[in-house]
Amino acid sequence: MLKIGDFSKLSQVSIKALRLYDQMGLLKPLQVDDFTGYRYYSAEQLPRLNRILAFKDLGFSLEQIAQLLDENLPPSQIRGMLRLKQAEIQQLVEAEQARLTRVEARLKQIEQENSMPNYEVVIKKAEPVQVVSIREILPDYADISRLYDELHEYLQQQQAHPGNYYAGIWHDPGYKDADVDGEAVISVAGLVKGNERIKVYELPGLEAIACLIHHGSYATISQAYATLVSWIETNGYKITGPNREVYIVGGNEQNDDSYVTEVQFPVIQA
Repeated sequence: MLKIGDFSKLSQVSIKALRLYDQMGLLKPLQVDDFTGYRYYSAEQLPRLNRILAFKDLGFSLEQIAQLLDENLPPSQIRGMLRLKQAEIQQLVEAEQARLTRVEARLKQIEQENSMPNYEVVIKKAEPVQVVSIREILPDYADISRLYDELHEYLQQQQAHPGNYYAGIWHDPGYKDADVDGEAVISVAGLVKGNERIKVYELPGLEAIACLIHHGSYATISQAYATLVSWIETNGYKITGPNREVYIVGGNEQNDDSYVTEVQFPVIQA
């Protein structure tokens, strides 16, 4: 038999790890001295230790490895655990590949412009929110401000207070010079009645949105759109629905440089 230190050298596994495997029942020493507490192992235990290390290398947790070492575990269940691990690793590989694509796109952009970009694009979730809404065919994009005035007036009549979520939803599949399908929404708490024109509903959440922050007037927001759409295409995403403009700081004036707007597109990986 080998003392734990000698077994550690032979197996090239640390004493700390061997003690942990002992505590978890993965690899018990053949003998523990009653007086000194020394752990003794045998070279015949190396195959079991190597199996532990092999499963660990595949990414299994020690708890999962304990299941895999069970002699009564049927082969079908082992195959199932391996397939689940295969799918998990595949997801990680795809996520890292997408990250690599974004790094390459950022490098290319900096090399072309010889400077850091003005916008930073991120992927995040959008939570559902209760809103009041008016959707209308507008003569142009700026006319959406009229809908917010109407919504404010309606909320006052209902003795309801607007929340801090103001967004414009643009339902057309592309840019239009006129006859724009626009929707103005304002978050609201509590019970508010709608009517034929003004709807009250829960604006659905979105699992993935590509978005960026535009600092400046609405007159220059087209730069943000160009950057965002280009980023979506370059990074292997696909637009899946109407885009939103969330007005973090905004108003009825078009050329106010103090405005802050988040431009959002729902996306999936193409």
